[in-house]
Amino acid sequence: MNSYQMDPLGLVHLISALLAMIFGMVVIFNKKGTKFHIRFGYAYTVAMLVLNITAFMIYKLFGTFGPFHIAALISTASLLGGIIPVYLKKPEKGWLHLHYEFMNWSIIGLYAAFWSETFSRFFSFAGFWVLVATATAMTLAIGFYFLKKKKDEILSRFDV
Repeated sequence: MNSYQMDPLGLVHLISALLAMIFGMVVIFNKKGTKFHIRFGYAYTVAMLVLNITAFMIYKLFGTFGPFHIAALISTASLLGGIIPVYLKKPEKGWLHLHYEFMNWSIIGLYAAFWSETFSRFFSFAGFWVLVATATAMTLAIGFYFLKKKKDEILSRFDV
């Protein structure tokens, strides 16, 4: 297989990542709490579940369970941390805050992975781990800034 071909597992992983990025951005940039938000939120959740399941099946880089599998565990935990409170509506006075925080960290993590992958593929002269760490740190810092900046504005619209 040459470098331009992708196996079916890698292709499913890539497509689910792209779909999650699109669905996640649609959710972020549209009104919260609407049927539109809910539908795209579920689409995002399914795409992320497929992405993480396929991530656990990919061992090409290290040949064994590695740091990106740990990242997939964190990603899965943040996704579940964001979706479970919506179903349970618990804690009664805090479920929306949990949903907001965890789902936002889920998409921030997704974009951190995207930038790490992109930088390490196109700027490999700088060193794999340096690029991964830099892209991840920058994405997390920018995401943290906007997550905190918008939180009160977004959550104040809801009486929960």
